[in-house]
Amino acid sequence: MIEMEIEAVILGNGDYPSHPYPLDLLQQAPYVVCCDGAANEYIHRGHTPDAIIGDGDSLSAENKKKFADIFHPIKDQESNDQTKAIRFLQAQGKHRIAIVGGTGKREDHTLGNISLLIDYLQEELEVRMITDYGVFIPTHNSQTFTSYPGQQISIFNFGAKGLQADGLVYPLSDFSNWWQGTLNEATGTEFHIKASGNYLVFQNFR
Repeated sequence: MIEMEIEAVILGNGDYPSHPYPLDLLQQAPYVVCCDGAANEYIHRGHTPDAIIGDGDSLSAENKKKFADIFHPIKDQESNDQTKAIRFLQAQGKHRIAIVGGTGKREDHTLGNISLLIDYLQEELEVRMITDYGVFIPTHNSQTFTSYPGQQISIFNFGAKGLQADGLVYPLSDFSNWWQGTLNEATGTEFHIKASGNYLVFQNFR
């Protein structure tokens, strides 16, 4: 699903992944950063992250002490833990990043985390958010996507103009509301979106 070589995986403090694909990404990751309390479950499952990032408000006192050497407390309240983790990796020169566990539990956090993907795109980072249901791909201008017949596709517009598609069942337009581009469907093994500007693509798992 992800057509790039991942340099790091961020584990968010949302719902812990249960689908085999994000779990495998986490297992095979060359570098894992946990967002604050996400480390509690990751460690409980027998793993040790490479870094724990956040203000420490949801990291257990035991883990805070035991893993003090890899805990990087950042008190800045102008960004959330997901973005703090992105900045931490960016400072290391890592630009191809997958996020798992970024959705679930609180809907306001979920929406915030998803919308931030466009911010990372504008900083020329390649970031993908993988859920238990599919993959969010922040995208700029015209792009072609690998797919399969019948795959459910949703397009969320972030100001793009001239949105058109080849290889989808329903035509696109310059949507002004997020729901308007949801529940489209691929007709073949790839689809092409023509646009000028930023938009977000969600591709559902089989």
